[in-house]
Amino acid sequence: MASMETKQPDGEGLEQFVHILQAHSSASTELLGNKEIKLHDFLKGEKMLCWGYWSFGYPGTGSTVQSVISEPRTSGFIHERSVKEVACGGNHSIFLLEDGEVYTCGGNTNGQLGHETEGSKPEQIGALADQHIIHVACGESHSLALSDQGQLFSWGAGSDGQLGLTTTEDSVAVPRLIKKLNQEMILQVSCGNWHCLALAADGQFFAWGQNTHGQLGLGKEFPSQASPQRVKSLDGIPLAQVAAGGAHSFALSLSGAVFGWGKNTSGQLGLSDEQDRESPCHVKLLRTQKVVYISCGNDHTAVLTKSGGVFTFGAGSCGQLGHDSFNDEVNPRRVLELMGSEVSQIACGRQHTLAFVPSSGLIYAFGCGTKGQLGTGQNCNLKCPSPVKGHWAAHDEEISSRTDACKYCIVKHIFSGGDQTFVLCSEKEIGEINNTEREAVFKWTLEEYLLERRVAEVVFETYILLQNSLPADDFRTINQSDYTCSINDDTIDMWRQKLSERNNPNSVNSEVVQILSSAACWNGSFLEKKSDVLMKILKSFESFLIPQLPSSPPDVEAMRIYLILPEFPPFQDSKYYVTLTLPLAMAILRLDRNPSKVLDNWWSQVCPGYFLRLVDLYKGAVVYLLNGRKTLLIPVLYSSYITAALKLLEKLHKVNQKVKHVEYDKFYIPEISNLVDIQEDYLMWFLHQAGMKVRPPVMQDAVTLCSYPFIFDAQAKTKMLQTDAELQMQVAISGANLQNVFMLLTLEPLLARSPFLVLHVRRSNLVGDALRELSIHSDIDLKKPLKVIFDGEEGVDAGGVTKEFFLLLLKELLNPIYGMFTFYSESNLLWFSDTCFVEHNWFHLIGIICGLAIYNFTVVDLHFPLALYKKLLNVTPCLEDLKELSPMEGRSLQQLLDYPGEDVEETFCLYFTICKESYGVVEQKNLIPDGDKIAVQKDNRQEFVDAYVNYIFNLSIHEWYMAFSSGFLKVCGGKVLELFQPTELRAMIVGSSNYNWKELEESTIYKGDYSATHPTVQMFWETFHEFPLEKKKKFLLFLTGSDRIPIYGMSSLQIIIQSTSSGEQYLPVAHTCYNLLDLPKYSSKEILSTRLTQAIDHYEGFSLA
Repeated sequence: MASMETKQPDGEGLEQFVHILQAHSSASTELLGNKEIKLHDFLKGEKMLCWGYWSFGYPGTGSTVQSVISEPRTSGFIHERSVKEVACGGNHSIFLLEDGEVYTCGGNTNGQLGHETEGSKPEQIGALADQHIIHVACGESHSLALSDQGQLFSWGAGSDGQLGLTTTEDSVAVPRLIKKLNQEMILQVSCGNWHCLALAADGQFFAWGQNTHGQLGLGKEFPSQASPQRVKSLDGIPLAQVAAGGAHSFALSLSGAVFGWGKNTSGQLGLSDEQDRESPCHVKLLRTQKVVYISCGNDHTAVLTKSGGVFTFGAGSCGQLGHDSFNDEVNPRRVLELMGSEVSQIACGRQHTLAFVPSSGLIYAFGCGTKGQLGTGQNCNLKCPSPVKGHWAAHDEEISSRTDACKYCIVKHIFSGGDQTFVLCSEKEIGEINNTEREAVFKWTLEEYLLERRVAEVVFETYILLQNSLPADDFRTINQSDYTCSINDDTIDMWRQKLSERNNPNSVNSEVVQILSSAACWNGSFLEKKSDVLMKILKSFESFLIPQLPSSPPDVEAMRIYLILPEFPPFQDSKYYVTLTLPLAMAILRLDRNPSKVLDNWWSQVCPGYFLRLVDLYKGAVVYLLNGRKTLLIPVLYSSYITAALKLLEKLHKVNQKVKHVEYDKFYIPEISNLVDIQEDYLMWFLHQAGMKVRPPVMQDAVTLCSYPFIFDAQAKTKMLQTDAELQMQVAISGANLQNVFMLLTLEPLLARSPFLVLHVRRSNLVGDALRELSIHSDIDLKKPLKVIFDGEEGVDAGGVTKEFFLLLLKELLNPIYGMFTFYSESNLLWFSDTCFVEHNWFHLIGIICGLAIYNFTVVDLHFPLALYKKLLNVTPCLEDLKELSPMEGRSLQQLLDYPGEDVEETFCLYFTICKESYGVVEQKNLIPDGDKIAVQKDNRQEFVDAYVNYIFNLSIHEWYMAFSSGFLKVCGGKVLELFQPTELRAMIVGSSNYNWKELEESTIYKGDYSATHPTVQMFWETFHEFPLEKKKKFLLFLTGSDRIPIYGMSSLQIIIQSTSSGEQYLPVAHTCYNLLDLPKYSSKEILSTRLTQAIDHYEGFSLA
């Protein structure tokens, strides 16, 4: 669907023309001999050929009758001599002239012509008359035009946002500027049926329009976009081309990497499957082919390689892949019929493909031909490349060697789209004047025109004549003005020239900043054609600058280099990790104590964006080293490199803990789970912590990643928890010493005697039986997988019974009649009551239950504040924690701290006391000794707030908390707990809120008559995805007993939906213990939505809240 600009005359041709003018500008009239041959005799051969289907008549004829043209025919378009580019939509065509004018013809039901005249005669778009347009593109019923100033105009159908005008008007009949891109210098545009792509000079890539198949590349759950959105997943990649198909998209990097996304139902992305993609995916099968150009059809794709090979993939039902079959292809496959020749141009229509072979001058076509779009003279589909009908030649010299008397077409450029094809070519006839005669005519004609003072006409017509002598365009030779800017000597010289002219220095400065700030531009500058200046910079950094950085800089002014260097794009390129990025980390770690503190202070003051880039830089270095550690010949170098990267991340992590630039999970390195044996790493760390020396195996890392727990995500830490439990169980059972732990982990039969923690309980005495059963088991037993047996009930506990046990036991323990916890209605959270009437062992039991929930991967609905998990990890709660638990109290204390006046005592009238109500009686408690005699003043208000928070979270509930923590630590105590953040520990017990509703749908199991394609199931998911977030969370609570999800993600939840024989007057029924939903077969989406909403709203739940 993309269009491509015709190649301009090269510098040599222009120099030839200037030379001719200079040589003859003072010619005398004596040379005006024979003037019979005119310049127009040569210009008459410039042609535009067309074939295919036109519902409003063949272009340029003025006819409005449907036309099927099955072989090339000359267009009657009056401006054919100066046509530069052609773009075809579903039912309209755009013609861009060399002078920047734009003409359109065809259907106009959505205003896609940009003027009011519908039909086959091309008419100029008056609204663009003041613009010099350099590129055009068409979608199904919309159009784009790009000006030489980098501004983009759109018109036509807009209901899917494809015009990028921030509105979704059904149609826009007059071209409008896309204002959101006004600050960008756009270089390329491409249109799919209902979406658009644009590439800017600084490498930024934008997409807008319909996104039903993910064709915008913005990620999951993004709706259609009515304004251009930046495709951030391709940031930093220097792009050479963007191309759009019907509902799929491609981007091609300067190095030949191909990225595809969007609709993939026929394999048109070349990713070996038929699954749609919401984000750009690397087409790895094309990585070694050196792809230089991509063309997309409606559901198929063709790519051209540097060597002139053609690969196709996607839909093949009409033969458009050229593989001698009508089958779809999910993998890129070379068109064998074209292997004997080098192809220099390719173009895809809706369901057909064209390829131009310059050596013979032939155009080959294959695919759908029922509407004449192959140009073979027959209206039928072809599954193999066949020559387009006509007399074709490669160049002038080839024609001169032929003897037949006929006219030959020399191809300049092929265009295709929809069901049409256009070819720009020149027509030559055997017997025409040869090159020697042409030079003579040049002289005579120029003399004549110059003497008649018609210089302008000479300039134009001779320019066209020189163009005719140029070879056909070669898509393998990329027009450098169309791809991401490179930073090289030429670029710098151009900036100097612009600044010296002083026309608009501000715009030049803006351009310089924009380009130099672009990682894509920097990365594109370091490909095969490297700038000598840039290579010298890299060499100087590597050999002199970084190695010579001192450990004790003379002054803070000498330290700014540590902030500047990480922003230099090569530092973010994995090729330079070992030579630049990691040596810089080592230099930072060598800093003495005081300069190191200065750098920490600077890091604490930088913007979050800079800080995050620094974190990501060294996370990337860690992953790079882990991926390549086996290829490094010297293990000691690997250890020093990865230690430097990890220690720098640790330094950044300590800064972040103080200033909170980014969330703690930004330090996670999820790839670690796949790159490292976490079990072995944890054991090495465990033994090291125990003071034992264990020699690692050969090539085993001397560095233990567990020493840097902030890089581990929940999945990795769960593995450590399992390893720790298994380690403690095996050691306890076998009585072995720690030296044998590696052997113990491979034995496992030791657990066969008692592999589970089995609890026998009665429903009628659940709390008492649970206390009794747990008291007779050792601490080691508590780490075993839990199995629950309810007295008098048969059946195997496959997880559902255990979950029911947790739900019922917590419901009993949290019963308000016992007064164990206070419910804060404003935050919907629980906290220990400072007065209650149950024994300590009840709190001890709740602690054990929380620990068991972690080891048995069960989410329990316990709404405790983060302060509880901080206390378990020996982190002191603060005012922010009180704001979470009791927002009103927290806000009041914050107002006290923020009060600007000196009269704090008179205004607030506070003492170091707190008033608490217990069973209707209000008591005043001292926060510190004699607190009722100490007034709160400006100079002691911080101490008051600290004492208030300490009382709530520590003093008032000390004995209850200690009972709870002893129970919890009995199950989850030990070194492994030190690896967790408070928020991670909370997520382990009560689940997380990182919802991915699509993942929930994909992991659902169906039973009975139901499947993913059943109408009722489809109505259910349509209804569910339309629910707002809070209602979706209520559904989770209704179905699973908790509105949070397991820390391992939605897929581990795995809900079950089964059909029932109940009528549609019944509500859906949830079996909470098994995540099972009984869903009647409702006849309409409205009834299903009503019944499901009623069921969710009537659910009461188990918790105290």
